[in-house]
Amino acid sequence: MAGEDLSFLDGLNDFVQEGITSIVSGGAGFIGSHLCDRLIDKKHRVICIDNLLTGNLNNIRHLLENPAFKFIKADLVSDEIKGLGNRADYVYHLASPASPPKYRKYSIETLLVNSQGTYKMLEISRQYKSNFLLASTSEVYGDPKEHPQKETYYGYVNPTGVRACYDEGKRFAEALTMEYYRKYKTKIRIIRIFNTYGPRMQISDGRVVSNFITQALSGKAVTIYGKGNQTRSFCYVSDMVEGIVATGESSATAGKIINLGNPHELKIREIAELIVSKTASRSKIIHQDKRLDDDPELRRPDITRARKLINWHPKVSLGRGLDETIAYFKR
Repeated sequence: MAGEDLSFLDGLNDFVQEGITSIVSGGAGFIGSHLCDRLIDKKHRVICIDNLLTGNLNNIRHLLENPAFKFIKADLVSDEIKGLGNRADYVYHLASPASPPKYRKYSIETLLVNSQGTYKMLEISRQYKSNFLLASTSEVYGDPKEHPQKETYYGYVNPTGVRACYDEGKRFAEALTMEYYRKYKTKIRIIRIFNTYGPRMQISDGRVVSNFITQALSGKAVTIYGKGNQTRSFCYVSDMVEGIVATGESSATAGKIINLGNPHELKIREIAELIVSKTASRSKIIHQDKRLDDDPELRRPDITRARKLINWHPKVSLGRGLDETIAYFKR
């Protein structure tokens, strides 16, 4: 997809930049594309920036002829970003590989987009005096020694391990964002996204839900590393997007770090059993001894701050969310 000819996009629509305008970097990705949809539903004018390294044009193809939507294929690190127009009320910075196979494959690109790319998006936000939201990650907590994880926890991260390109890249992005808040009074917010799932996840995403669904639907063994007692919490993508928008628009979140995720915690073996059951699969669940390097043992967000500041909590049940996701993977 990264090499696809996009010349047909030139002049595809006459972008109307009246009313509220939002810029979304990484807008062709899994969460980013759903965010673009939600902002369009809210009558925003949306400018999506993506280099399609891990994003997918198919995620936003239905928006391309919408006069309220503009797609700019550009790399935040190496390209000059042109065509942004004369206003931007909100800047949502989601650009970064996010799945373990992708950020390991594109490790240098991951570090650069979270450093140089974040700098460029902050400068854009400063120019427009817009609200800026950085999409960070629960991975900044590393393999946590505090459970559940609060925003005040500093984390337990291996700075040179195989996951460091993502973990430390996001930690740097947070530090840079906070310095813009302190030095330039930029209207920033930082969200830490916990495990999110739903339609438009890539089959090769490499995370628990996509792996288990793909294996179960294909009849292959569903693979668990270790005994499966490590835990995760899973937030459906529509809930995540509502949290992102609420954080980006609320005056109460300025200068704040907000956990967004589902506090309902499950063991990995429990989610494997549930997916095998829901897919009516004959796949066997097998265990492999070796845990992935630096793989967190526990993961559960404390969302007290999100409840208090933006009155947000997940609403979609795991059962319903998995049904929607499984249906998407079948298609």
